[in-house]
Amino acid sequence: MFNFGKPKQQKSGVQAGAVRGAPHPTTVQSPTQKTHPKNASKPGPSASYSALKTGSVSVLDLISPSSIEVDFRNIRVGDKFFRTFFVVDYPRQVSPNWLSILIDYKETMNISMFCYPIESKDVLSNLRRKISEMEATLSSDAEQGLQPDPKIESSLEDAIALREELARGLERFFQFGLYITIAADTVEALDTKTKELSSLLSSNLMIIKPATLQMEEGFKTTLPGGIDKLFITRNMDTTSLASTFPFTSYEISHPNGILYGVNTINNSLAIVDRFSFENANEVVFGKSGAGKSFLVKLEILRQMMFDAEILIIDPEDEYRVLCHALDGEYINFSKSSEVKINPFALISEDMTDAQLGIKILSLHGLLKTMLGEMTATGEAILDRSIVLCYKQKGITPDPSTYRNEPPILEDLYKTLLNMEEPEAKDLSFRLEKYIKGGFSGLFNQQTNYDIKNRLTVFSLKQLEDVLRPIAMHVVLDFIWNRVRTKLKKRILVVDEAWYLMQHPDSASFLQGIAKRARKYFLGVTTLTQDIEDFLSSDYGKSILSNSSIQILLKQNSSEVETLAKVLFLSEGEKQFLVTAQVGEGLLFAGQNHVTAQFVASQSEYELITSKPQDILRQEEDAQPQAPPDPGIAVVPNPSGPTPQPPPTPAVPDVTGTPNG
Repeated sequence: MFNFGKPKQQKSGVQAGAVRGAPHPTTVQSPTQKTHPKNASKPGPSASYSALKTGSVSVLDLISPSSIEVDFRNIRVGDKFFRTFFVVDYPRQVSPNWLSILIDYKETMNISMFCYPIESKDVLSNLRRKISEMEATLSSDAEQGLQPDPKIESSLEDAIALREELARGLERFFQFGLYITIAADTVEALDTKTKELSSLLSSNLMIIKPATLQMEEGFKTTLPGGIDKLFITRNMDTTSLASTFPFTSYEISHPNGILYGVNTINNSLAIVDRFSFENANEVVFGKSGAGKSFLVKLEILRQMMFDAEILIIDPEDEYRVLCHALDGEYINFSKSSEVKINPFALISEDMTDAQLGIKILSLHGLLKTMLGEMTATGEAILDRSIVLCYKQKGITPDPSTYRNEPPILEDLYKTLLNMEEPEAKDLSFRLEKYIKGGFSGLFNQQTNYDIKNRLTVFSLKQLEDVLRPIAMHVVLDFIWNRVRTKLKKRILVVDEAWYLMQHPDSASFLQGIAKRARKYFLGVTTLTQDIEDFLSSDYGKSILSNSSIQILLKQNSSEVETLAKVLFLSEGEKQFLVTAQVGEGLLFAGQNHVTAQFVASQSEYELITSKPQDILRQEEDAQPQAPPDPGIAVVPNPSGPTPQPPPTPAVPDVTGTPNG
């Protein structure tokens, strides 16, 4: 709590002020009790008794503690004991955030700071007097052959420097009061906390003293009322006073956000609403095992409580357990899967003139990823063949034709095969493996699926590595077409995005979605562990720059330097990323940067963990246990003596549960 105001009636000076006020009595009157002078000699029912008799209570009755007891060393409010301290000595030299040891202390405390401005002319006159006194003392010691007092020498040096700054108007002068109130359940615990706090502050050249005989005033001073009832101050200049403000760490707390983690600096909660930024995109970087998938699954779990639709592209089967637990739809996208997606399909709900042209451009990027490099002539032939395929199905730029059955990949293959140009023959040969070869059956059928679940996961684990970038491109295009048809709060998760970044055309497609997602209330979450490949292209850098939220988990030392160049990381941040524990990282949310630990509850952890040992344990727990045979005794210790069978076998109760 910071308070600024006029000082109480006290002469300005270099020395700290004295303790104000006489000690109050140890008995505190209840806030509902009132004493009237005319009724002082007449005993009668009090106001509290009358209110109790009538059955009515006031606001004061509701918020007041049950009792208050003031002692000379502490004050008891209800069941808690409190003790207030004031700081009487400070370090000679202070740096920014020098009060962090107090602000970030493990114990809960009430801290009040009071700042009173002082006229510079009054301070200058006192400084001149003090400087003359210290110079005279040093001169006298020198005449007597005594060694000069180092404390007086340093004080004289500081006073001269301060006088010059005040005279030039570079500094102003203030009276500063710092008060601390700690609490405990018992007096013994309060004494222990006092010793710990005093030891902590004294190690940093700060001396505190309890407000003995003034505990009531001290307790009131640290309440959020802005009233200094102690007025024990120390003179400070502007620079020193500014360094006392503990605003050295960011806090992220959005009113409509979800909990991401705990700020490791000040233990505050990092609550982020990704849809409150200029875009809702997010990138997550981290080495294998750093906790990327764990973090994203935790966010998905919490985002679904805010009616967000989640779409996930999962190359490594990371989200299957979570999907089944949340009644989502898990699609195993493979050659044998019943779900098929036709990359040539158009959106019947989109009747704009530009849809066909957009689709053809998208197909160009997909086919370049499938077919590899091609010449300018080959690209022209490919474009002509795609347009011809749509014409053969009666589909033209006229939106009324969009409802016709679209072509499939085999139609393009036949069209290229029937062309006379050698480049067309070459393209058809490259395309043949997706029609008749080992990759057939995946992209050569009409779409038979539509997204209807709030959580949909497209698993690509059963696909070969060479097919995963192509399948991710096809699924991305399918999702993007659905996103553009209806405005809805959605999150698209692209795990292992480095698959797409291997090919310029697929990387360009992902970058285009990230740039345009904001218009359709979509947030794109991109995860990758291969930072070098991701940031080596301009597309990856563009995705990063178009993401309002950036989360950096534990990194290799070589990759830290790459990130530092792009994100302008400080030396402390780079060191943190190298030494971070699993589940710790840097959270960049807009303009705020915090170090956070991403935590989950036990029930959340069971749903989202990907540790092999946790998964094996869960599978073992899910195994049904055979009921024991009631006719055979259980042997607790196999190495012990063989137990004798019971004389009479137990008869199972047919009315009970199967497991007895």
